[in-house]
Amino acid sequence: MLRKRYSWKIKPGPGVYVSGAVSFFLFFLLWWFMLPSPLFDVPYSTVLLDRNEEIIGVKVADDEQFRFRENGNLPAKYLEALLTFEDKRFIGHNGVDWLALGRAFYLNMSAGKVVSGGSTLTMQVIRLSRKNPPRTYWEKFRELLLALRLEQSYSKYAILRLYAGHAPFGGNVVGLSAASLKYFGRNPEQLSWGEAALLAVLPNAPSLSDPRLVKEKRDRLLEQLYENGKIEKEDYKLALEEALPEQIYFSGNTAPHLLTEAIRSRKGEVCHSTIDNRLQKRVNEIVERHSRLLGANHIYNMAVLVTRVSDGEVLAYVGNSPSQPGSRGNDVDIITAVRSSGSILKPALYGLMQQNGYILPGTLVPDVPSRFGGYAPSNFNRSFQGVAPADKALASSLNIPFVRMLKDYSYTRFYDDLKRLGITTLNREADDYGLSLILGGAEVSLWDVCNMYGGMVSTLRHYNEQDGSYFQGEYDRLKLWRDIKEPALTECSSFDVPLKASAVWLTLEALGEVERPELESGWKNFASRMDLAWKTGTSFGFRDAWAVGVNADWVIGVWVGNADGEGRPGLVGVRAAAPVLFEVAGLLPVSTHLFMPVDEMKEVVVCRKSGYRASDICEGKDTLRVCETGVRTGICPYHRWIHLDKSGKWQVHSECEKVYNMQTVPWFVLTPVQEWYYIRTHGDYRKLPPWRPDCKNPSGDVMEMIYPQKGTRVFIPRDFGGTKGTVVFELAHRNPLAEVYWHIDDRYIGSTRHIHQMKFDTSEGLHTLTLMDDDGNTLQQKFRVVGK
Repeated sequence: MLRKRYSWKIKPGPGVYVSGAVSFFLFFLLWWFMLPSPLFDVPYSTVLLDRNEEIIGVKVADDEQFRFRENGNLPAKYLEALLTFEDKRFIGHNGVDWLALGRAFYLNMSAGKVVSGGSTLTMQVIRLSRKNPPRTYWEKFRELLLALRLEQSYSKYAILRLYAGHAPFGGNVVGLSAASLKYFGRNPEQLSWGEAALLAVLPNAPSLSDPRLVKEKRDRLLEQLYENGKIEKEDYKLALEEALPEQIYFSGNTAPHLLTEAIRSRKGEVCHSTIDNRLQKRVNEIVERHSRLLGANHIYNMAVLVTRVSDGEVLAYVGNSPSQPGSRGNDVDIITAVRSSGSILKPALYGLMQQNGYILPGTLVPDVPSRFGGYAPSNFNRSFQGVAPADKALASSLNIPFVRMLKDYSYTRFYDDLKRLGITTLNREADDYGLSLILGGAEVSLWDVCNMYGGMVSTLRHYNEQDGSYFQGEYDRLKLWRDIKEPALTECSSFDVPLKASAVWLTLEALGEVERPELESGWKNFASRMDLAWKTGTSFGFRDAWAVGVNADWVIGVWVGNADGEGRPGLVGVRAAAPVLFEVAGLLPVSTHLFMPVDEMKEVVVCRKSGYRASDICEGKDTLRVCETGVRTGICPYHRWIHLDKSGKWQVHSECEKVYNMQTVPWFVLTPVQEWYYIRTHGDYRKLPPWRPDCKNPSGDVMEMIYPQKGTRVFIPRDFGGTKGTVVFELAHRNPLAEVYWHIDDRYIGSTRHIHQMKFDTSEGLHTLTLMDDDGNTLQQKFRVVGK
């Protein structure tokens, strides 16, 4: 009764449960967040891989460590060696090997110093993440707790990857991949048993500077692996014979400028590029060899880009010549740098002119000295042909015909079209470029140029392969990184593409005839075998030399010059860049061919002489397939009827000869200035017969000013002393024997015969030039003299 009477039952109140729950929650938060995230807050090296996963460039991390971000699978040989050497019971424990820890504690207490750690791989990962703090019992306890926690958030395999990625391997080498590259020059997957065993023991060995101790550790590990049945006897014996590495391997950066781009855009990552390392090395050799030759002319920089048409992938990226002592600008990536375009954009204008019905392939375009307002371009060789077929003007890269074509097409329209064709570097308004847009006034990069040429070929190739279809994005397909998927082709209307397949075909046909007089005579056979259409370009002042070649499979772009913009004599596309282009082209196989897009083209009868649609009086005619709009181009303006006397030696008209005594014949007639230049290179040109002495020329078209042209402002130069200079006026006359009398205003200044050039000086203002020949033909033209 007493026991029952004086006994108490203590019942916990509500506060006890609450405090217990709070304590548990706080303990849980402390436990959960005690593990840092991320576990390793360290910088990584930027690693550049080629398309076959071969390392082609590496940049050490910001802390100067050679450390890769481990993303791939760990090789089986290394895993077996690592677990056997470091942590046999790794798979079975929860982060702490209590048996090994107890044994280590006993040994350390018996020895009175630390002789064994008892750390598991999990605990070593924690220690590595904490940057190897001093070894104390308190630190060991913290590692133990963090190791238990680590095993709750990471799989066993993930922990092994953390260790392999951050273990030290001597010097500044950190991580399995970095060590495999540095010591053996290969990827971890290619390691032998001896190499895998060495890398397993190396983090716990002094360094390779003590090869005897390192080899002992490696051989003991190999013996354990053999005894455990992991290695066959023959492999074991071979592994024991393997020597330790005596040199540090490093393959070097075969694409240094692409590595710089990887560092800029993907720093600290393993970058999977589209580069073909074998091709890259061979292109490097070509660039190095040609750079040595050009260096004698103080030309120091060169860039080459090789891309595949089918998928836009870049297979070779040489951003600049190899650096040399005393060289200039070799660190600049010329592929993305903005340079003067020279003539490299002419094919785009040629194709647009064909597509929009302005010209046909052989249409004659005037090629005479010309001035367009204040702009006075000239041909590269300072010579003129009078008139030139459009396709030959492209093949010979004549400047005057293309400025005239751009004037007809409109530079503002061409400016907009270039942007649609992949040229992204036009950073000024169209009016700032004006007509110079076609002759180097535009800023372009080699990347954009290859994008444009590649887009043209891809358009035609898809038209051939996809039953006449067009697709968006043809001019934005170049890519460097394999993890960027090519967008799916989206079909579109032919009205939505900048250049239709027919225009591209005609352009490539013209580019297949580009002259190459500076190089070996057999280039045409080579180009034909390669199906290579190509174009060169040279900027004003000999600062940039371009060459671009395309076929159904490849686009090859070459730039040569000085990164600082210094011009050099002889720095022209056909001499400096074209040889590199053709040598690179010789490395590339050709498996696909382009075909004429017949369904998109129309047949048209053209005048064989003028290239225009044939008139009834054209003497020779051809039938061509041209763009559909070609049927709307003009009729030949160069053939006209002329009236001759019975002898056929004199021109006559009805006022001096009876009609029934005349013979009327078709004649190919150029203007006097065009004829003046054309006849020099065309011996088959028939000049108009002279007018019979009793027949006055009714048209008066026997004379034409070469300079000044109508509307030209004439500038009279002054020398350094301020003395006024003179200007030379020049005239073309159909009759080379004619004498011409020159008058300015009311002042007679002299006469000329054969070569009609006259020096003069006069005051500023508006003047009248009057010319009269000995047959009484007169030409009168006003001009204005300006002081500046």
